[in-house]
Amino acid sequence: MTTTTGTGMRRPVPAPGAAHAPAGLRSELLDCVQANLALLADHWHGPGTHLALGATLRFRPEPGPAGLPTVEPGLDDQLAAAEAALGLAVRRRRRFRSAADLRHDLADGGPRYVMADAFHLPWGPYAGHRHLPHSFLLQRAGARFQVADAYHNDTPWGPARPGAWWLGAAELAAALPDGGEVVRLEPVPPARQAPRAELGTPAEAADFVAAYRAHPDRSAALAALTLETWLLARARKLHSAALAATGGAPPRPTVQHLDAWDKLVEQVYLAHRRALRGAPVSDAPFDRLDALLRRDHEVFRAGGAPAAPHWPQLRRAVARVAADVLHEDEEELLAGVDFTSVPTFSSFRMVDIVDRLEEELRVRFDEGQLLPERLHRVDDICRLLVEHASPVGQATAATPRHGGEDR
Repeated sequence: MTTTTGTGMRRPVPAPGAAHAPAGLRSELLDCVQANLALLADHWHGPGTHLALGATLRFRPEPGPAGLPTVEPGLDDQLAAAEAALGLAVRRRRRFRSAADLRHDLADGGPRYVMADAFHLPWGPYAGHRHLPHSFLLQRAGARFQVADAYHNDTPWGPARPGAWWLGAAELAAALPDGGEVVRLEPVPPARQAPRAELGTPAEAADFVAAYRAHPDRSAALAALTLETWLLARARKLHSAALAATGGAPPRPTVQHLDAWDKLVEQVYLAHRRALRGAPVSDAPFDRLDALLRRDHEVFRAGGAPAAPHWPQLRRAVARVAADVLHEDEEELLAGVDFTSVPTFSSFRMVDIVDRLEEELRVRFDEGQLLPERLHRVDDICRLLVEHASPVGQATAATPRHGGEDR
């Protein structure tokens, strides 16, 4: 049975067994350029390889359309990142004018990475609705062509979900009326990268927010910010997934922070829709964006969990002191229990924990960083010790004096 899109465009026939993303592919964390690079990487190098795209979390805005900055990387940057992180080397890359011009690139039957206008791609929700560059994998199988697209997103015109489809020659020609770009990629050993965050300076984040806040066309600014916050949120979730792949589940503050980013994406989109109707829109989305960018530095600094060689010992030492002061089970505190949920907790006990840690670890906390919200969980205190404590005498924050003893 032939189906059509809402614009009357025929949908291609699904390929058997290709209705979902391969097991373990986190398509929901990837943008439309990354998704199909990830598909190739996991195919050639094994499941989970694609998470390396999130190893480095960067905030590096560049000039964008309408005088607004953007964090969206160009295809050159995406391909360079894929070679280093995913082991996908570019062997040939060129523009093509039409499907006929593309066919000789498919002669060997191997998959090719293609960028084209999503407006004409009949398997996606943007078909007939919106012009934007979109990636997919394409290979020839006799007289037909198989498309694979791992993109995952919800749009105003319906969901995009990973899958694969068959196209005939005429359907392929209709999907590529304006040509596009084709890239031949080959597997090479990926460069393993330790997770890290490169979040720029507070001034760069403030300038980013100010550019959107001060733009004379608020509707246009919110339209652009809808994409920007979507990209920012996905990048942070992908980074968290990369961290989790090497060190276990993310701590609760990270999960809460990621949830706050998702809520900002919704808030900006709602504000944009209101602005389109001529309704007044406050500065609340910009205020929230500013707060979350500043909070990034606390949540993701040093990769969200300091990579000090004695991090496990440090966690154990902090949990032991807190458990002793609060008369609470040490393992519960190590599992992430918020100190404020412990019946014996109070501001006096918090001071006792800080004093004990300074005495036993022979460190001095930076007074300006001793904020209550940073002192309610083991991992939060450990980050303070690594990032905002100075050693006193011979010992350091990463070398507990009694870290190996039972209380």
